[in-house]
Amino acid sequence: RREDLVEYIRSGCRPQELWRIGTEHEKFAFRLSDKKRAEYPEIEAMLNKLVTDYPWEPIMEKDNIIGAKLDGQSVTLEPGGQLELSGAPLETLHETCAETQSHLEQLKAIAAEHGVAFLGLGFDPVTTDEDVPMMPKARYKIMRAYMPTRGTRGTEMMFRSCTIQVNLDFESEEDMVRKARVSLALQPVATALFANSPLKEGKLNGFQSYRRHVWDDVDPDRCGYLPMVFEEGFGFERYVDYALDVPMYFVYRHGKYIDVSGKSFRDFMEGKLEAIPGEVATMQDWEDHLTTIFPEIRLKRFLEMRGADGGPWNMICALPALWVGLLYDRQALDEAEELMSSWTTADMLHMQENVATEAFKLECAGRDGKPTTMLELAREVLRISRGGLERRGHGEETFLTKLEAIADKGTTQAEDLEFKFTKLWNGNIDPLFVDGFM
Repeated sequence: RREDLVEYIRSGCRPQELWRIGTEHEKFAFRLSDKKRAEYPEIEAMLNKLVTDYPWEPIMEKDNIIGAKLDGQSVTLEPGGQLELSGAPLETLHETCAETQSHLEQLKAIAAEHGVAFLGLGFDPVTTDEDVPMMPKARYKIMRAYMPTRGTRGTEMMFRSCTIQVNLDFESEEDMVRKARVSLALQPVATALFANSPLKEGKLNGFQSYRRHVWDDVDPDRCGYLPMVFEEGFGFERYVDYALDVPMYFVYRHGKYIDVSGKSFRDFMEGKLEAIPGEVATMQDWEDHLTTIFPEIRLKRFLEMRGADGGPWNMICALPALWVGLLYDRQALDEAEELMSSWTTADMLHMQENVATEAFKLECAGRDGKPTTMLELAREVLRISRGGLERRGHGEETFLTKLEAIADKGTTQAEDLEFKFTKLWNGNIDPLFVDGFM
């Protein structure tokens, strides 16, 4: 029943003392010998080594190892062999950053034995779609076949992009709505601060966050900006209705992924899917379906912030710091709400649609709707976030230092990379594999 789906999301509400931080990041695995993406046999060997040398448990799909899990964390395979750490829900930024560091130390040591290193960027700077190896996960075959029917850049997203995300809690439906509105309005600020994907197939691509640009043409049914978040009456029920209208990709039954791409979850709830006649959706099916929706913020039993390019270790720690400072302190949330309170839908769409190209240089609305630049807006947001972290009292504000340095300097990571590529490296991509490895 629809009521059960709403209740599933509502069950995520928890008091402030139980709020946690879940950080996720993806990274590209490259062979050092030929600067090509690592293929499944190499990644398989690394994952097997991880579960042999450390207390991780394997995640299997048929006979293939496709990940590992330990104490609420998981390491999983993205479609093109990008490796993702989904961190455990932790209390402080110190804990989530230590988790990331431990993971990277383990994986980098194992990768070095196999001649592999990791690149932390938002978009693969050299590889074409055709040259990316495909991982043996059945759900990705279904997605790869369906995505070109809905947009032109779905496979670029799947095989050539990486991100950093953070998952954060809410106390009530009202608290979720406030956090959803602030985080969706300010997502372009995160995109600008983390922008580092100006390269594609060995050349400049004309964007500062090409990863963010890719999402504009993946699938209009399940991606992008959610204007309903700012409408009167938005809440758990509205999001559930939106999610019910997003076409399905698959159903998982008896160890197999069944292709139901384009079909209706509402029909599935009534047992009307032709591919599996009589089968009725379970709550696990609903959980799976929610993972196939890709807006700039995503609601499950927590809120996901999805606007940032992937990056190196200090940027992985900076992303949760930015959002925890803004959303986990009541004064900071009040200040962030006040900052964007005069923005119109047109103002916010303008930021969403142009930040990938212009980043800090983007002219946009600021406090009281007055004209400003994305750089000045980012500085103001960082000031609010720092205040929130300071009031939390855990000494977490140090994790904002990297972002503050970027904003103080006034140039994005993408602009710095463009300068190196054109002025220092003379258009040669090879030094990136020395300069950019994690």
